[in-house]
Amino acid sequence: MVTTPLAGPTDRPAPGRRRPVPRRRPSARARRRSAPLTLLTGLVLVYTLLPLVWLVINATKTQDGLFRSRGLGLDRDFALFDNIARTFTYSDGAYTRWLLNTLLYVVVGAGGATLLAALAGYGLAKFDFPGRRAVFAVVLGAVAVPGTALAVPTFLMFSRLGLTNTPWAIIVPSLVSPFGLYLMWTFARDAVPAEMLESARVDGAGELRTFFSVALPLLAPGTVTVLLFNVVATWNNYFLPLIMLKDPDWYPLTLGLDAWNKQAATAGGEAVFNLVITGSLLTIIPLIAVFLLLQRYWQSGLAAGSVKE
Repeated sequence: MVTTPLAGPTDRPAPGRRRPVPRRRPSARARRRSAPLTLLTGLVLVYTLLPLVWLVINATKTQDGLFRSRGLGLDRDFALFDNIARTFTYSDGAYTRWLLNTLLYVVVGAGGATLLAALAGYGLAKFDFPGRRAVFAVVLGAVAVPGTALAVPTFLMFSRLGLTNTPWAIIVPSLVSPFGLYLMWTFARDAVPAEMLESARVDGAGELRTFFSVALPLLAPGTVTVLLFNVVATWNNYFLPLIMLKDPDWYPLTLGLDAWNKQAATAGGEAVFNLVITGSLLTIIPLIAVFLLLQRYWQSGLAAGSVKE
């Protein structure tokens, strides 16, 4: 007769608890599968950072040093700080004016477009009204139309209104963001529970107060995403200012740096390619700063657990 020892009190699992399942280590074959993905990621990283590295290296060169050295090679004269100083003082401080103009277009245009997209997306997602499907169809159609296709009709309309060669010719078109509206609509549909809105209304809050106090904090990840898209689009906008503006005093950075780049081909024009490269480097620094500052708001599920099922 074979007897088996009874399990002691320490060997028995507690009621309602499962024994921990040992984790399996990934096999060598599974680890090898990630090698092509790692190689592809590395190639994409090099492809992305190579222009930035080229920009940083060549911003340290003088005008003569750009032609004296190779593209990714350093020159014997380190002129980064001198180039930065000349960039802000060249042509009576034109770069500073262009920078302030770009900030104006971004703050008013991109900020206003984000606010309008949040309001419209929230309204489409949480209110039922006649013509809602038609509005949604128009928004989807506007997303499919490229901005360059609307540039000439926009110019003709603003020309008749007498708004060309003014900041409004850049700000007003920037307020319209069909993609941002669509993104906020899809985000607000799931991120803002209807129960929370009803609770705010029962407590006596109006629609605007409900939006800004309850809905807008929950829409923060989507709002930041739309804001970044609008900031980048407005900051890098080139074609619309090209056809709308003639006065260099209202140029954004993109158009101003292009004018510096082209002046070498004009009769008696001075070649300032070192200032164009340095100005381009300074142009992308605010975009990097904005991305780093707003990155922590890229979170989802802020409303998780706020509604009891």
